[in-house]
Formats: sequence, C-alpha cells, structure tokens
Amino acid sequence: MQKNWQIRLATEKDAEGLAKCMQSAYKIYKNRMGEEVLPPLTIDYEAEIQNFPTWVVEYGDSVVGGLTMSFEESYATLANIAVCPSCQGYGVGRSLMEFAEAKAKEKGYEEMRLATHVLLTENVSLYAHLDWCEYDRDRSKVYMKKRLH
Repeated sequence: MQKNWQIRLATEKDAEGLAKCMQSAYKIYKNRMGEEVLPPLTIDYEAEIQNFPTWVVEYGDSVVGGLTMSFEESYATLANIAVCPSCQGYGVGRSLMEFAEAKAKEKGYEEMRLATHVLLTENVSLYAHLDWCEYDRDRSKVYMKKRLH
C-alpha cells in the first residue's frame, strides 16, 4: 500500500464504509472481550457522522480508517480511531493521530484525552509510546491524556 490515501471529512455517504472498517478493525478483540461489547461495534455511524466531527481515510474507493473527535471546554477528545487490518503498518494510524493532534492545536487546545478498554493492552502500550500518559483507570477503561506542544 503506497501512501496515496487521503484523510477527509466524513459525509453521510461514508457511514456504511466506516462501519465496515470499524467492524473489521475491532473484530480481533471479540474473543478477548467475551460477552462485553465494544462500543465501536454497535455505533450508528450515520448518526456519529451527523453529530460529531468525523474523518475517514480514503484509499481508492474504500474507507480504510476513521477518526471521531469531540471538543470539550478545556480539552479535545479522541473518541474513536481505527484502521482496517489490511491497511495497518503503512502509517495510516500514525497519520490519523497526527491529524487529530493538528486539529486540536488548530482549535487552540493544549490537551487531548482518550479512553480505551483495559483488555486492549496493545493500544495502551501504543498510546504510551506516542507520549500519552494514563491519568485514571476503572474496571473497564484506561483514561489517557497528552499535552500538545
């Protein structure tokens, strides 16, 4: 996969492709999660696109990644980010993370936050590697934040 994908604002027409992308990205966790359901697997992506700033990564005519953010009073939230498994390892996820940080900075934020499931340990490690730090944890979630420079 060459770097000829683009990140663009999602439209309602992207809802089906985004849902398929998220389903494929998160399905690897289903066995690990048992009966617990990951929210990205049950989201109505048409409503998500209508109600929250959402971007997709387009490669050819397919959606291969997605990002949803929200902007609170004092920080930006990375609500959901994922890349189709077949497109992982090519820098798509890193590009989405950099894009999210740039959007937050553009809006004047100095901090970003996210929550991930405690069982998704590789995600916690990845975020830590990208300078996110854990600030809280409960039974099911790890809460992380990152100062933007």
